[in-house]
Amino acid sequence: MTADELRTRLARVAAWPPDPGAEHGDDIRAALQRPLTPAAVLVPIVLGEMPGVLLTKRTSHLKAHAGQVSFPGGRIDPEDNGPEDAALREAWEEIGLHRQSVEILGRLADYATGTGYRITPILSILPPGLTYQPSEDEVEAVFELPMTVLLDPEAPRRQRQHVRGEWREYWVWPHPDHYIWGATAAILVHLAQRLRQGRP
Repeated sequence: MTADELRTRLARVAAWPPDPGAEHGDDIRAALQRPLTPAAVLVPIVLGEMPGVLLTKRTSHLKAHAGQVSFPGGRIDPEDNGPEDAALREAWEEIGLHRQSVEILGRLADYATGTGYRITPILSILPPGLTYQPSEDEVEAVFELPMTVLLDPEAPRRQRQHVRGEWREYWVWPHPDHYIWGATAAILVHLAQRLRQGRP
């Protein structure tokens, strides 16, 4: 798939109106009993000869989600002008990504997490060759999941784990250096399904 073909397919996915409800994992039952905190993440696709999805690994000393793989993003502050503004602000704070470098395409379906967040994923495009400046306090690494992996229907797998007396199932994506699971993996699955179908 060429960069132009990928851009066209991504734009088609982004143009489809998101579902009014939020997708969620198996751990959502408790979270639905309380109000969800609005959050937003940037889902950046780096174009080029070998396109990929830009991801980060959080530092191990954070109070929440330490060491986990995530998209740049976080909670939506009152000062933010909507999810797009929040995602761009967080991307700048976390990895030094200038908003002028980001081409926003649209939103994917919201995702509700068991930790009490309703995440709005902002699908976007980045040019290749950008230099990132990870925040020492928040980000341990910046890396890409190749688009070839994202488009491989055999790549994501379901994993089952017994947690606090209950069995939970969640998606996991293969990567030689990082463990991609949870909300990040689920959002990637949603995007991959739309892209592989060639339509939203």
